Amino acid sequence: MNLDGVRTFVAVVDTGQFQEAAAELGITQQAVSKRIAALESDLGVRLFLRGRRGALLTIDGHAFVRHARALLDAEARAEAAMRPGTRPLRVDVLARRSGPAFLMRAFRRAHPDLEVEVLTIVNFATVADALVAGEIDATFRAVLQPLRRLGSGLTSARALDEPLELITGPTHPLASRAAVTPAELRDHRIWVPGIVAGSEWEAYYDVVAATFGLTIDPTGPNLSGEALLDAIAESSSVATFMGERMQLLWPIDHDLRRIPVRDPSLVYPHSLVWRRREPHPGVRTLRDHLEREGRTAAASTARARPWAP
Repeated sequence: MNLDGVRTFVAVVDTGQFQEAAAELGITQQAVSKRIAALESDLGVRLFLRGRRGALLTIDGHAFVRHARALLDAEARAEAAMRPGTRPLRVDVLARRSGPAFLMRAFRRAHPDLEVEVLTIVNFATVADALVAGEIDATFRAVLQPLRRLGSGLTSARALDEPLELITGPTHPLASRAAVTPAELRDHRIWVPGIVAGSEWEAYYDVVAATFGLTIDPTGPNLSGEALLDAIAESSSVATFMGERMQLLWPIDHDLRRIPVRDPSLVYPHSLVWRRREPHPGVRTLRDHLEREGRTAAASTARARPWAP
């Protein structure tokens, strides 16, 4: 439905005259008549009777008034929702329980007046397209190559170096260790199922495996976190990697172990990626928050000799 016609209809209702409606809308009286005629044609009903006292609503016209005002109200809300500074800040994270998701929860608590929407989009190409199109405002990704190759006007800043932890069941040979080194993992199978081909975390784990001689097995479906932990709990030979800030829940009888990796500490390099041009004002607020958080986290991570690609 043509909203210009609806807007013109409401203006005639409010002023009672085609001429007055034309003055209010800044168009000619002839344009008002054409818009009303087109709207009546679309609806298949007569909306006005024109007489000496001006434009009088027909029965159908009276019935349409409430719907017309609702349409214009919806249009106004839609425009306000899309206007930078008034619409929510939309940020993508890889997983709802990941380190970046943890950061976004802390950001929301620190800025309760800023409306934020957190999304999860797996494929980076899709995320990049959404950023360029303005569908989202920022994303957390491991940026392992220059963004200029995308030719899309995106930029990034390191946001979080998240140490990896080894997750094992109670019967795994390393289950009793307080910490492990990458060298001590060479003879163990590290199972990370569901790695998406071409994703930045596939590139990350490829570099980790090549650098430290690890066996990282990506076979199998992308299991839910609960299903993966069930399998790890029952195995005496398989472990997995997860980020230090990843929030995990499992039954108490699983008796899973979260073991830090040290000397060096393998960190996953999360970066915040956003558009250079016309960013949402909340992106600057988020970057300032991440810089403060990053200084605190860096001091802690530095003590563990961090390593990243």
